[in-house]
Amino acid sequence: MGNYKAPSASGHSAAWTMWDGSPASSVTMRWENEGWTAELNLEADRATVVLRMSAQWNIQQMLLFRDMEEPDLWLATDGHGRWGEINGAHRTELDGCVDIDFANTPFTNSIITHKLPLHVGHTADLHVITIDIETLSVVSVPQRYTRHDENAWEYTSILTGTSNAARVDEFGLVVDEHGTFRRVIN
Repeated sequence: MGNYKAPSASGHSAAWTMWDGSPASSVTMRWENEGWTAELNLEADRATVVLRMSAQWNIQQMLLFRDMEEPDLWLATDGHGRWGEINGAHRTELDGCVDIDFANTPFTNSIITHKLPLHVGHTADLHVITIDIETLSVVSVPQRYTRHDENAWEYTSILTGTSNAARVDEFGLVVDEHGTFRRVIN
């Protein structure tokens, strides 16, 4: 399953800047309890996101921390596109979504490119959960993902028509998203 190899079970880290060189985000991935935990620091938003993913990179839980020890937002899925909050409230407007996207990081698109089983030249339309960190607004947004070659992808907002071209590494993690993000080389 998926397009790319899995990171080492000992963990993996990556960081990105905005195209102008200002800090954007960083992620540390750890293998634990038969799945991945990704701790994502969103520099511009001054927020931390913890994603719990299966071995196949399917998101199971998302916790968003802004300025408190407790999460400001917690979402979890049953694995079949049904989402709920920590209080048990079912978020019906998110039904059918399997992925989450944050604007100020390419990591959440990396999750999709890592596992989306597309051949070169093929396209898939997905509904992706987008979260506004400031307002905690959570909405389902239609996105189109196109694989141009082994390491080149394009994501397009079906609502606005805007596109981003990205190159990824052997793990499917974004190396650069033209005009937006660049990977920091350690």
